[in-house]
Amino acid sequence: MSSSPAPRYAGLDGLRAVAVLLVVVYHLFPGAFLHSGFVGVDAFFVISGFLITSLLLRERTETGRIALRAFWVRRARRLLPALALVVTVSASAAWLVGGDVLVGLGRQVLGAATFSYNWLSIAAGTSYFSAGVSGGQPELLRNLWSLAVEEQFYVLWPLLLPLLLLLRGRTARIALALALAAGSAAWAVAVQAGGASITHAYFGTDTHAFGLLLGVALAFALAGSAPGRVGAPVGVGAPGGLGRAWVPRALVVAGVAALVALIAVAAWPGGLGGLDGLGGGWSAYPAVSLAASLATAILIAAAVHPRSPLGAALDIAPLRWIGERSYGIYLWHWPVVVLLGQAAIGRFTDAAVPVPIGIAAAVVTAVAASLSYRLLEQPVRRLGFGGALRALRTRLGGAPARRFGALTTLAAAALVVGGTTAAVGAAPAVSSSEAVVAAGARALAEASAAPSAAAGPATARPEASGSPEDPGGPGPGPAPGPRSDGASPTPDPTPRTGRHGKPLPPPPAEVSGDRITAVGDSVMLASAEGLLGRFPGIQVDAAVSRSMWAGDEIIGGLSAQGALRDYLVVGLGTNGPVDGADLQDIYDALGPHRSLVLVTAYAPRDWIPGVNAELAAFAATHPRVVLADWSQAIAPHLDYLAGDEIHPGPTGGQLYASTVADAVDAAENQRAEVAYQVALVRWATARALASAPAPAP
Repeated sequence: MSSSPAPRYAGLDGLRAVAVLLVVVYHLFPGAFLHSGFVGVDAFFVISGFLITSLLLRERTETGRIALRAFWVRRARRLLPALALVVTVSASAAWLVGGDVLVGLGRQVLGAATFSYNWLSIAAGTSYFSAGVSGGQPELLRNLWSLAVEEQFYVLWPLLLPLLLLLRGRTARIALALALAAGSAAWAVAVQAGGASITHAYFGTDTHAFGLLLGVALAFALAGSAPGRVGAPVGVGAPGGLGRAWVPRALVVAGVAALVALIAVAAWPGGLGGLDGLGGGWSAYPAVSLAASLATAILIAAAVHPRSPLGAALDIAPLRWIGERSYGIYLWHWPVVVLLGQAAIGRFTDAAVPVPIGIAAAVVTAVAASLSYRLLEQPVRRLGFGGALRALRTRLGGAPARRFGALTTLAAAALVVGGTTAAVGAAPAVSSSEAVVAAGARALAEASAAPSAAAGPATARPEASGSPEDPGGPGPGPAPGPRSDGASPTPDPTPRTGRHGKPLPPPPAEVSGDRITAVGDSVMLASAEGLLGRFPGIQVDAAVSRSMWAGDEIIGGLSAQGALRDYLVVGLGTNGPVDGADLQDIYDALGPHRSLVLVTAYAPRDWIPGVNAELAAFAATHPRVVLADWSQAIAPHLDYLAGDEIHPGPTGGQLYASTVADAVDAAENQRAEVAYQVALVRWATARALASAPAPAP
């Protein structure tokens, strides 16, 4: 252990504050401008890589060795008290709130306890950016993935550092650290290019270590620095050329530019969301995170230089207060907003956090982090685990007021530990949205097992890939119907006639299921039971994570098999934007005698208004195309949806079927009305001709 107190680099607390604010705003106010605020985590990684390596190098310089046990004990004192508090309190609160927040809680608690949260999430196929399109409730402790990466770094890096120090010369060490950082980023690209999910690319310690390694390279570059406190000479013992008068101005310019760049990257509209439903394109990773990491490294270098005023500017009182508590703020903010959302409105979707809930979560987070810092984290860091326990034991034997406080602490600890155990035991196997999708898949499977003589089997693809990139494909089509073009027999549109052969208005139409083909995504799949009940014999091909761009292939396959019926219902707008060319391809595949019913989408996703506008415009400009306005129908009845506010439950499925039925029947009535008007004109023309006087000879 170093013989002198641990140093403090000016500006790092302020930079920690900036990093945690980026993440908190991104999570609590997703409608704000920080569309890629998750890069605050990358800023934390760079800070950690730089600070830990600098401290280890300083210790080795002063003592000739690195005391591994002492280092790990310091890390444990710093990290474990707040982590244990957040996990047990959050799990106990989730047990009281109930619902989807309990799903997967056992795995999450295990991951937090073993520093392996990220790898357990990879094994389970969960994602930092998934929340509803694929049917999942955001995990209660999802933000702990990054803490797991850092904890693994704290365990492994002190063991590996002596090997890097075998290299002679600072330049070689910097080059190796930079090469490893580049290798990590390249490996993230390769993992995605190889077909692996974004979950591994983003969560993996191997694929997301570049920020930590950039911090390591910076620490090697500034090795030999003598960090000081704000107001004293800070940072690096620099070469003589850096003592010129222009250096402070250049450092400020570089640091401010890096800070602006970091915020600009955090505001980048692409982000990573396209991979699971938050907008943008998933190919932005690792570029976005790498850009933020580079900006952070430049900002650190500019802040810790002894002649730079930037460090003191970053460490202004409000930012320093936040920075000192940034660890607790990061830990608390996510479970708090999930629990508040679930408790207040019975559901939580991270893409649409109501502003009042975001504000309340920010306040609760600040209070909880402040209390944890003062009453738990600082005492343990100062006294150690044993010293803190001895202090508690002393309070138990002290004055009544002190004894009451100690007993209250012990009782609270017992309650949250018991609550955590109860929460893990009560956790459901799947979320409510996954349950309704599975119920729909079972209903279709049962219908396929015993199809009616008049209808082909209903088909479904219930496998939950969890990614809109997996569109599925055309399933086994039903046997062709009796018409040569594969459609079911259409009722005779010839109007009935009354006295003197005058056509009578058509009666209200109700289209039977054997005349309908439905192709959709998981929303349609969740509504399958309602569709089968409303339309016995309907042909349904629905799958999880399917988007409109897959519709042409699926519907083209059904058309080639002669399996399309009179009405094609398409519900493929939930998982991504809709292109008019895809709709035109589907329309062309129908032929001239079928009608297309486009189902609008409802989901707390930013592309949904554009999807619905595109569908409405297409219906308005094409004959034989009508809208089934699911978005308008479900908007007043969100309690009919599962916890993700996307997939309908049983009552919602019935509403979905009724919405489709209204559209199909309206199209049928329109067709009958046109036939009636044509017949009426013909009848009137024939009557007029019959009553006209014969021409004179």
